[in-house]
Amino acid sequence: MHSPNQQTPQRKKSKIPFRLNFLLLLVFLLFAALMAQLAYLQVVNGDMFQAEVERTDSSVVTKDVARGQIYDSQGRLLVGNEPESAITYTKNVSVTADKIRKVADSLAKLITMPSGTKLTPREKVDYYLADKNNLKAADNELTKDQKETPSGDARSATVQYQYEVANTMKKNITLTPQETSAAEIYARMAGAYQLSTVMIKNRDVSAAEVAKVSEHLTEIPGVSVGTDWERSYPNGDSMRSVIGSVSSEQQGLPEDEVNTLLAQGYSRNDRVGTSYLEKAYEPVLKGTKSRTQVDVHANNLVTDATTLYGGKPGDNLNLTINSQYQSIVEKVLKQQFDRAKSAGDATYSDGAYAIAMNPKTGAILAMAGVQNDPKTKKESDDALGTINRNFVMGSAVKGATVLGALMDGVITPSSNTQVDDPIYLPATPVKKSVYPAGTYSSLNAVQALEVSSNIYMMNLALKMGKAAYVPHTLINFKDNIFTIMRRYFAMFGLGTKTGIDLPGEIGAYLGPTTNEEGILNSGKALDLSYGNYDQYTLVQMVQYISTIANGGYRMKPYLVQSIQENGTQGQKGAIVDTTQPTILNRVPFTQDELDVVKQGMYNVVHGSMAWGTAHPLKDIKPAMSAKTGTAQSFYIDPDNPTTNPPETTNSSFVGFAPSSDPQIAIAIVFPNLDVDSEGNYNQEVARTMIEQYYKLNNIK
Repeated sequence: MHSPNQQTPQRKKSKIPFRLNFLLLLVFLLFAALMAQLAYLQVVNGDMFQAEVERTDSSVVTKDVARGQIYDSQGRLLVGNEPESAITYTKNVSVTADKIRKVADSLAKLITMPSGTKLTPREKVDYYLADKNNLKAADNELTKDQKETPSGDARSATVQYQYEVANTMKKNITLTPQETSAAEIYARMAGAYQLSTVMIKNRDVSAAEVAKVSEHLTEIPGVSVGTDWERSYPNGDSMRSVIGSVSSEQQGLPEDEVNTLLAQGYSRNDRVGTSYLEKAYEPVLKGTKSRTQVDVHANNLVTDATTLYGGKPGDNLNLTINSQYQSIVEKVLKQQFDRAKSAGDATYSDGAYAIAMNPKTGAILAMAGVQNDPKTKKESDDALGTINRNFVMGSAVKGATVLGALMDGVITPSSNTQVDDPIYLPATPVKKSVYPAGTYSSLNAVQALEVSSNIYMMNLALKMGKAAYVPHTLINFKDNIFTIMRRYFAMFGLGTKTGIDLPGEIGAYLGPTTNEEGILNSGKALDLSYGNYDQYTLVQMVQYISTIANGGYRMKPYLVQSIQENGTQGQKGAIVDTTQPTILNRVPFTQDELDVVKQGMYNVVHGSMAWGTAHPLKDIKPAMSAKTGTAQSFYIDPDNPTTNPPETTNSSFVGFAPSSDPQIAIAIVFPNLDVDSEGNYNQEVARTMIEQYYKLNNIK
């Protein structure tokens, strides 16, 4: 028992009811806040969020238009667009690889892909992994290191996929023929941008394939039947090397220009001109793509498409070349080159080239080339050789030498007679003309051009270089003798680019002015005077002879006469631009000085001296003027260079007609003919070029 004075201890009051009440209060407050938030979202902002669910995004999609066409000077079609049926695919927004593969598998049963298409190992694996079951199996095979970084973080899906690809490649998977076809289709589909259209098959699509695909369009979303174009060449292979090429959709943009073209608004799979006229006039020929605004619902379905701009086909090019005349030049050049081969005169020759130009405007009238492999004897078209190959042209340049000397003042129109004695230098073969030494005691400038005197030209170089000639001793030229002569040559276009509107034009090869010891190469300065040292392109040669023909104006050559709009149905539209003749420089000779050279070139054809070089052409009416040339050369075998290459001869020709009112200038070269060649092949080409031009243009 407790004592009366002893108190009973009190129990501590429990705190559980307070905690429970606090939790209940907290839950009530949270619930109330949730209800308030739901009310705010649904009642106050319900319309806004409903609109967000139904929101659509807009994207602008572009589509290719027909490329501009190319016509000759008479309106004949040289390059057109041949329409062809095509199977296309438009990639939807956020479409999965698995869905793309299913469409590809279905489409592979309906069409046959072109033979020769090669799948890359990566394209094969991408198709294989597009099957979600294959992808899941590949994912399960990833190692821990492939799934996680060293710090334990999960690697990105992109990185993991790269590992899955690498692992699958090691298995060397095989595909059935139909799977291979489907993989080719899948590669084209997967490579498309969202909402962009790519060609699945646009060559040789049969009517049966079009029918099958059309019947199953609802089962292959994104696939459609449309049309595409392919470049066509009604004139065959004529001028193909000058016209150039266009890339295919698979090739797309050239690798070396991809960044530049992307910056200009191109897509990677756009077809573009890759060479020559097609490339030079790409901005004109490509046209302007159509633009369509596509509205995409939040569920990634296209809800509407509005055409913003229907597109504009590329403009057409009208060339300066008459395709009929071009064919004539090509034919006669090949005939004469084949004649040289048959006669045994072209053992080492690598071709023949010819070009014609209007000397008053610079318009190119024809350009042709035959390239020959001396080993296989196989020939191919090489019209571009007129602008991207250079040769030692020989005596054909002597008109520039004489006019240079006249402008330099070392001879005058009334005082230009010189002795015609051979030149003897120490340890050097005698330097003379082709005719026997002593044939002429002296010649004036007109006579020297007619008989093509090398001696006369070397004497001009001696005078321009202030050099005294003493037989069998070294010649002491002024140090700038090469500069002096080349400056005069350049006034006519020899040794400098002409500016023709074609990419790929090269300049000239100018030989060294000093020998290995750094001493001025006097003998080569003499060779330069008669065209046996520096190398020029044929387009430079026709520019040079045109400058003489037209009275001293160096004209810029051009191939495109005008640019013309292209109608939506392929019809011709308005002329939007016309090339105006461009004078690059005026050569400062006098009329009297020019008359000396013109008379000499007239006499090359019509003179009476025994060693006149082009007298067989004197029956051409109206009369023409010309200058022939031969130059020493050597055949260098690119596969087996030797220190003693066989000696050959370059045979060249320049001329203009009619002599009294020049309307055409021509230049021809047959490089690397045999040294004993006797055939006047370039003169036969010249005859046809002049006579047929007269005939086509009714010149009498």
